[in-house]
Amino acid sequence: MTGEEGFLEGREHIPSGCAICGLIDRTGRRFSGDAAIRSISVMHDRSNGLGGGFAGYGIYPEYKDFYAFHLFFYSTDAKKQTEAYLDEYYDVINLSKIPVTRTKAITDEPLIWRYFVAPSPTKLAESQLDEQEFVVRSAIHINSTIKGAYLFSSGKNMGVFKAVGYPEDVGRFYRLDEYEGYCWTAHGRYPTNTPGWWGGSHPFALLDTTVVHNGEISSYDANRRAIEMFGYRCTLSTDTEVITYMLDYLHRRKGLSFRETAQILAAPFWFEIEHMHDREKQLATYLRTTYSSFLVTGPFSILIGFTGGLMALNDRLKLRSLVSGSKGSMTYFASEEAAIRAVEPEVENLFAPRGGEPVVVHVEGM
Repeated sequence: MTGEEGFLEGREHIPSGCAICGLIDRTGRRFSGDAAIRSISVMHDRSNGLGGGFAGYGIYPEYKDFYAFHLFFYSTDAKKQTEAYLDEYYDVINLSKIPVTRTKAITDEPLIWRYFVAPSPTKLAESQLDEQEFVVRSAIHINSTIKGAYLFSSGKNMGVFKAVGYPEDVGRFYRLDEYEGYCWTAHGRYPTNTPGWWGGSHPFALLDTTVVHNGEISSYDANRRAIEMFGYRCTLSTDTEVITYMLDYLHRRKGLSFRETAQILAAPFWFEIEHMHDREKQLATYLRTTYSSFLVTGPFSILIGFTGGLMALNDRLKLRSLVSGSKGSMTYFASEEAAIRAVEPEVENLFAPRGGEPVVVHVEGM
């Protein structure tokens, strides 16, 4: 090459946004978080050091019946206020700092604490809410009213670990090689129009649902206005947060399956619906019409973790890369095939999920 084109060769890199990966053992066998670190680290150049994170499922078997609250505190006063709230509304079974190994790669860390809790039976009865709604409202209350406190993980037998940094550094910072889970997701962030900060890193979580996302939500304002009509509050300065709340509303509160929820977030085009068979056409029309404000537009590939499973979903035009493969009882997803081969060189059944068509994997018996 000569001239300007030759000068730019090897110097200009357009990574198409963030990196995501997911690993799940369909038998429920637990494996080290080190596998997720190795997978996401292959895609280092898709991140810029402004956010990385992981979600692990099955990591707290000794506390599996309690909600694991992971919190960032940016002041001791925020911690004091939050603990007073928890003491009033929950039975706190155990609390501690989340163990970390400090490194120069991760800086400006807040206070990072973990609480295993159960709703106070008295307060739960007084609220007249079911247990999960009680926890969701607690998360919204803490994040929207206690300045400097961020509850970023609130499920049972699972946890989110995130920070500002490259994902492989974040994984080592949290010592995830010391945890074992049956499912892991990971994210390396390349923010383009929102700030890089600890609470805004992925995964985003509410109860046991987690989301990692590569792309940009051009419908964010419409989606945010729609979901906030139902009591949710978007406070974390990142567009992906709204997907998490829409998933919670559609799946938990409205009782839709994950496949039906995917058919709302990445709804088929009307011309596609016209060519469907009667029952399929009727359902697709109902979902797209009833939940039109929850249609997500813009390029995206997302991985949605939940207790007992993992779902992958692309936007309808497949404007972001996503590949899948399997080997034995393991299923893998990643932005790049190389990230899968980093942990399973002999991966089989490789394919790229089609735009708008979810791939849902379940753990046997869960």
